[in-house]
Amino acid sequence: MQKAELRTVTVTRYITPLREGGSLPALTEADDDFKYVLKFKGAGHGVKALIAELLGSEIARALGFKVPELVFAHLDEAFGRTEGDEEIQDLLQASQGLNLALHFLSAAINFDPVVTEVDEFEASKIVWLDSFITNVDRTYRNTNMLIWHKELWLIDHGASFYFHHSWMDVEEKAKTAFSFIKDHVLLPRATKLNEADEFCRKVITPEKIKEIVSLIPSEWLQWQDTDETEEEIKKVYLRFLTIRLAQSEIFIKEAENARKALI
Repeated sequence: MQKAELRTVTVTRYITPLREGGSLPALTEADDDFKYVLKFKGAGHGVKALIAELLGSEIARALGFKVPELVFAHLDEAFGRTEGDEEIQDLLQASQGLNLALHFLSAAINFDPVVTEVDEFEASKIVWLDSFITNVDRTYRNTNMLIWHKELWLIDHGASFYFHHSWMDVEEKAKTAFSFIKDHVLLPRATKLNEADEFCRKVITPEKIKEIVSLIPSEWLQWQDTDETEEEIKKVYLRFLTIRLAQSEIFIKEAENARKALI
């Protein structure tokens, strides 16, 4: 299996804000001439949202899902000084340095469960993924999936790992059921959760988790609300995911019960 790694690009042009949610991502262009959806470390939940996006997306990619390429996106000090919108200028100034961007899927359309029927095993794997990373944001209201070139793509994992906003009782939180799965857009199609669990546990090994967690850049681990070192913070994410993987039957049972309640 290919080792997880990310390229680094420099943002050269701010094209337009994408006013969806509170994080104010933007369509941008980089020095490789590709367009990207840029997630700013100076927005909303800051670097923790970027860490969630990075970990969630790369776990999804390891499981074989189609996910837009992620890149580390550098914003230089002078970038955005001529931006007329004061809110955007403040965001750009607060996001100098390393941010995260997703390759822009031009002409992609939002996934609609009424129009597109997802295979039951595929749906079960997506439900497994979102239960594993505690992603609260794949609902009917906001599916965070796109259809591009007639294929299903997963996007926007920044609302995952919500334990890290309190950073307490990590081991206990890793063992909890994921009650928000009841709102998952694909739960009605997730009829093969046990098969999905078996498949995903073979792919997402502790070694793969360690490899993905190692991608978190040093710049995102300078937290003011903890005395923990960069390596100690990484070990918390590693411990959370490793424990959760070993206890997957807890969130699988929760998803099964939630699906039965829909019938």
